[in-house]
Amino acid sequence: MDRRSFLIGTTAVGALMVAGKGLAFAQEAEGTAPDLAQFPRNETVIVHNPEGIIRNPAWFNLWAVGAGNGTSNGLHQLTTDTLWFIDPDAGLEGASENAVYNSLADDLWQYNEDFTEMTVKLKQGIFWSDDVEFTADDVVFTVQKQASTPGTPYNGAFSVQVAEVTAPDKYTVHFKLNKPNSRFHTLFAVRWTAAWIMPKHVYEGVEDILSYDANPPVSIGPYTLHSFDPNGTWYIWQRREDWQRTAMGMISEPNPKYVIYRNNISTDNRLIEIRNGNLDMVHDLTPEGTFSVVQQDPQIQGWFPGFPYAHPDPTLVMAIPNHQNPKFQDKRVRWALALMLDARTMSMASYRGAATLSAISVPPTGTHPRDYHAPLQDFLINYEVEAGGNKVKPYDPNIGMQIADMVRGQFGDAVPSEEEAVRNAFGYGWWKQDIPTAEALLTDAGFTKNGNQWMMPDGQPFTFSVMVPQEGVVNRLGVIIAQTWAQNGIGATAEVDADPWGRQRVGNFEVNIAWAVETWGGHPDLSFFLDSYHSAYVAEPGASQPDRNWMRWKDPRLDAIIEEIRGTDFNDPKGTELGHDFVKLHLEEMPNIPIMAYNVFSIQSNRFWTGWPNAENNYANPVTNWSNGRYIFTQITPVDGAA
Repeated sequence: MDRRSFLIGTTAVGALMVAGKGLAFAQEAEGTAPDLAQFPRNETVIVHNPEGIIRNPAWFNLWAVGAGNGTSNGLHQLTTDTLWFIDPDAGLEGASENAVYNSLADDLWQYNEDFTEMTVKLKQGIFWSDDVEFTADDVVFTVQKQASTPGTPYNGAFSVQVAEVTAPDKYTVHFKLNKPNSRFHTLFAVRWTAAWIMPKHVYEGVEDILSYDANPPVSIGPYTLHSFDPNGTWYIWQRREDWQRTAMGMISEPNPKYVIYRNNISTDNRLIEIRNGNLDMVHDLTPEGTFSVVQQDPQIQGWFPGFPYAHPDPTLVMAIPNHQNPKFQDKRVRWALALMLDARTMSMASYRGAATLSAISVPPTGTHPRDYHAPLQDFLINYEVEAGGNKVKPYDPNIGMQIADMVRGQFGDAVPSEEEAVRNAFGYGWWKQDIPTAEALLTDAGFTKNGNQWMMPDGQPFTFSVMVPQEGVVNRLGVIIAQTWAQNGIGATAEVDADPWGRQRVGNFEVNIAWAVETWGGHPDLSFFLDSYHSAYVAEPGASQPDRNWMRWKDPRLDAIIEEIRGTDFNDPKGTELGHDFVKLHLEEMPNIPIMAYNVFSIQSNRFWTGWPNAENNYANPVTNWSNGRYIFTQITPVDGAA
């Protein structure tokens, strides 16, 4: 097949907006491809960017919030950098330790004894794309400029936490903090994004950085802007000739000469495009679409070599009750709601069986099965719930095996059968559906039953809405959860909402189905979400709340765990022990109901490039909008004969 045969659009080369000044506004039409004839396929990787319409395509300044620009269009994957990266999966062997990379930093963070100061040593020999050397002055400027400029991404964090930042020498940065914080370094540690370092020599000469478009962007990564669509549906990046003078290039050579990001592509067209050779990486598909394309095209792969194919994201989908609502303040009620659910039904209804279950409040992804799920299995198997004067053990360690058996009839040998592989793909286990115990718990909590309707202790019917997004697997999950509760005498109804995140943030919901936990994934520390669970962050009803403690759970025992973690080094094994303590407290209280990882059906084609990460070689998260994915480009190689 020649290079022109995989074009989907007829956009001429002359229509490219070559890197330069100019403002363009995106159109509503679905994204098209550039004329790819000038980009040989053995030199070019084409990536699906899940962003939709980019309203301000010619804007490349990442330090102005709300500019309408693209972020995952290659800008933050290929041109930015900061001190460290933490991959949600294992990370490259030899280049990372516990999934932590030293990127612009030459070593890990160094705190003083009480975590009020942090010193960072920087790598030498790194240059911006305009041939200016990267030094400590860039880091100091980044912090000071954002701390003094509202409207920049880290204005709040830097202005509140940093008392002073200085450069003792050209390659050393020293921070003095306003109060102890053993996790301050994580502001500069990329999971999806982080505090990107600004080129001081560029931005110090800009009068108003919030109105500066940075077109073309000065890059500290191994790629620079080649051209982009004035309608904002594709961006082309070209490898720097001096790629060795970048932190990523010091690990390994990025193999593609060109990387093209295409956005605003419908789900159906993503399937067509990857089959036709117009995409090498697709961020996400529907479960059904993935099942179809991997069966029809042997060159296309998912994360797992067979069913369920999807990559478990380091986020955890839960049923989230609002603790500021009196209906959900008794843990016996929350446990009753959990034991009414059927994990097999939820998996089949949402992911068509391709769900990775988790009974604990830690996503079953990255290194977490090693650090949390496997070590806690005995605890879970022997865990008891008391109801109606009886003690029951509600955990079923074999539910993942049962779901694997359920889908094996349709997918045959594509479904793993070896126990460890099943647990990695389908989860370690979940709660048994136990209606008698659930009813005993409600009775213990003072509820009564009138016919088939549960009544609260005040005599009112136990009814509530279950908020779900407009579409997708979480919508399907929420609908079946509401139906299951309704079938068991609870007046639960699914409520579709276009803005569930906005309502959740201000506590305007009863029960929401969404993810309430996001973790590092590749590192065992749980501070990425757990710190925001502290009661100090819980807002009054109706007031906006920091992310992740959506259920507004307060518990002095939880605060004590969080505070002890804050005083523990990031890499201290004690942090994992405290994480286990959190999991056990969460089980006792069941403040929300953990269900499953947010599995992403990312796929890649081996038609032109190979060496993609997967469950057997899990060196990187395969989703295309995370900046961590940049390391994939150092590992893939062109297929022999691709041109």
